[in-house]
Amino acid sequence: MTDKNENERTGGSRANLSRRRLLQGTGGTLGAALASVGIYKMIDSMAKPPDRPAAADSPPIQEQYILQNEQVVMVNGAGVKSSKGGIAVRVPALHDHVITARLNVPTSAKALQEAQHHFESALLGLERQFPPTPTGVSTTVAWGLPYFHHYIPALGKTSGFFKAGTRYPAYLPVDLMTSKTEGHTVYALQEARTFPSDQPPPGFGPVRLEQNDVAVLLRSDSLANIKAAQNALFGPGSNQAGSLFKVTSIRQGFSGGGFYGQQGLPSKLALAANIPGAQSIPRQAQGFLGFATTLDSNMGPGNIASLETLPGLTDQWPNGYFKQGTTMHLSHLFQDLVTWYEQNYPQYPDRVQAMLQPGLSPAPAPAPGTLALQPPGQSEAEVARGVQRYHAYGHTGSMSKVDSTTSPTTSHYGKAYPTGTTIPQRGDFDTLDNPFHYTSDPTADHYSKKPAAGLHFIQFQPTTAISFGSPWTATIQIRHSLSHRVAPTPASTRS
Repeated sequence: MTDKNENERTGGSRANLSRRRLLQGTGGTLGAALASVGIYKMIDSMAKPPDRPAAADSPPIQEQYILQNEQVVMVNGAGVKSSKGGIAVRVPALHDHVITARLNVPTSAKALQEAQHHFESALLGLERQFPPTPTGVSTTVAWGLPYFHHYIPALGKTSGFFKAGTRYPAYLPVDLMTSKTEGHTVYALQEARTFPSDQPPPGFGPVRLEQNDVAVLLRSDSLANIKAAQNALFGPGSNQAGSLFKVTSIRQGFSGGGFYGQQGLPSKLALAANIPGAQSIPRQAQGFLGFATTLDSNMGPGNIASLETLPGLTDQWPNGYFKQGTTMHLSHLFQDLVTWYEQNYPQYPDRVQAMLQPGLSPAPAPAPGTLALQPPGQSEAEVARGVQRYHAYGHTGSMSKVDSTTSPTTSHYGKAYPTGTTIPQRGDFDTLDNPFHYTSDPTADHYSKKPAAGLHFIQFQPTTAISFGSPWTATIQIRHSLSHRVAPTPASTRS
């Protein structure tokens, strides 16, 4: 099917798709927003779900952040599955939703225990209803520092992990490597922070660091499954868990859709929503900026991102309370497609150099500007030379020594990883929605009443010191399990 015909399927609504229509008349209320799917309901009719292999009938794994049964396909330089393809890419779920919230629970131990059982009952009900795969719904619950700080200032009982009276933050995982470097205890989980490069364009306020208690990530090829999970966890019914939370944002989005030759969701939905610059998005692109973001080599394999997996990173091996958990970064970024495609990087080689490293001379674009290339690694010295010569550095090239193993490493589980193995796992997805505009929070950014291109960036990693060489996240994620180890706990994010 041609682009022309595909766009005609959404044709009449393109010019008039306002934010009001996007949110389907939410009236500014979060309850209505939770029930709304807006333009995202078009995804199930626009994109054929990937042909997923049959999932084994097995219980969810402990590492909740790992999307089970996510297959890998070989694609060509245009990011399309091909028998001649030489690039391994993970096929993500089509739908991604994140709901952030604060706890609506008294701080007493009894209230927390009751809330824990209530929430865990809802989670276990979801596990019985859906497999934790893209064909079902994958649920990741992330908890952040505000919860530990306010709800667990000190531990009341002695356990096999901690002594009674242990005060926050002494019971949190310790980042051993950074602690040794800095000469004092540094915890694996750190508050989000701003950077000197955080210079918002005119009209924007400063970068906002949120203080949420919980973030729930839902991933599925089916929007109906996503909505069922949202209702179970945030609905008002007695068998639902919504009474435990005060929702602060609903972040909806999508990824992929073009791996099998069809027009990708970023191109389709941006054109349908009449986003400025949408016509420049490559047809099969996985994301708005035209890149394949889930290259298998750029995603940490297996459970490498868990707190305890790699020797010497944290104190969670062999018997840490947070074992099989990880840290999760969550942020929201606005994307100016006109500036990216038409002003700053109008040619395909410009975008390749910006994403990988300056000075590259890539082969001609295999499709109209889609990039699915194996990124070259760079040493710190090579990055420095590039900055001196070109006054620029590439995103992927500069990260290669920061987020990868620097020598052959064998994990605590006996898995051998060669030098250069990526450690973090990414879960970012595109969005047309500004999740902060319609909240009741007076500090919300109020960026746009209309659909706007954006990215919800998610990254799982064993310590927050891995990404960008310094602490950059404030969410801890733990697998809920039948052992009832984990009480409801929270998440803090960056936007």
